Amino acid sequence: MQNSDITIIGGGVMGLMTAREFLKTGASVTILEKNQCGQESSWAGGGILSPLYPWRQAQAITDLVLPSLQRFPLIADELHSNTGINPEWIQSGLLITQNPDAELAREWCEKSQINIEKPTDAQFENLTVETKNPIFLPDIAQIRNPRLLQALKKDVLNKGVRLIENCEITDFDIEHNRIHHLKSNHGKFSAAEFVMATGAWTRSIFQELLIGLIDTPEIFPAKGQMLLFDAPIGVLTNIVLHGDQYLIPRSDGKILAGSTVEYDVFHKNLTVEAHEKLIYFATNVMPFLKKAPMIKQWAGLRPATENGVPYICRHPEIHNLTLNAGHFRNGLNMSPASAQLVVDLILNRSPIVNPSAYDFFRKM
Repeated sequence: MQNSDITIIGGGVMGLMTAREFLKTGASVTILEKNQCGQESSWAGGGILSPLYPWRQAQAITDLVLPSLQRFPLIADELHSNTGINPEWIQSGLLITQNPDAELAREWCEKSQINIEKPTDAQFENLTVETKNPIFLPDIAQIRNPRLLQALKKDVLNKGVRLIENCEITDFDIEHNRIHHLKSNHGKFSAAEFVMATGAWTRSIFQELLIGLIDTPEIFPAKGQMLLFDAPIGVLTNIVLHGDQYLIPRSDGKILAGSTVEYDVFHKNLTVEAHEKLIYFATNVMPFLKKAPMIKQWAGLRPATENGVPYICRHPEIHNLTLNAGHFRNGLNMSPASAQLVVDLILNRSPIVNPSAYDFFRKM
């Protein structure tokens, strides 16, 4: 039997951020990851540190996003200093080319203390788009999520986390409404508290291994496919959101184009349809990309819920099980505050936000 204070199931950004928060309290932490750490949705996303059109999202999303965005510069600096890996937090700003709900945007930005500006002509120099009430949010940043995941993994390992990859959970031993231990292909694991940060796979774990429980989280997969172009540095300097798709310029000139949303698809197969759709979008919005090599296409599975609000709560039947899953498209930019809320709930601290919005029995 392998014991620790906290066992976290899932080694994506939620699992790693949650482990990092628990380490600050002096707890011993084990992470069990079914594949390689940080290789699923966290790795596959674009790294925009804002919801798309945040004024259209539930208030519960904003409540986790804003404190998280305030923390990211310090987190990025700490990770770079502690690991030598630069997560590339860059305040590149977000250019929204079409914004039919201009008044909602203005009100949200004012309430959230996010600067809002009229774009300059120079920001459209390499773009060919039809605009409608365009706005520029200069405070919005991005982070290079693969490098963030690499840095988080190295950081928690340096701080003493026991990380077991390629670890498949095969059963839970539940006694008196508590997980006594779990079984895996790496043996048994016991802990005072268990946290499920299992993303799109959360519901399937409940259905396959926690049979008979009344409450199962309503989380389902939403596949997203993306492309990467190799372009010179400086061709695009701002993130561009046009409709429901976006271009993200990296510091080395590469430009990411995303993304599709394909519901209830539990595989990461790449499709010609998505490739053609994203090529059409990218090269029409930014004609320069017709000359830039498309060097990569990939897919990830987002953990979707009905309204995009995650489950961050104690399970109502299993008393030492807490969920931190279901963040849909906003996992990266909600992760610091989500991790703190989990620790707050387990340690009975004053929570960073009102936890009722993320409960099993919340009102949709």
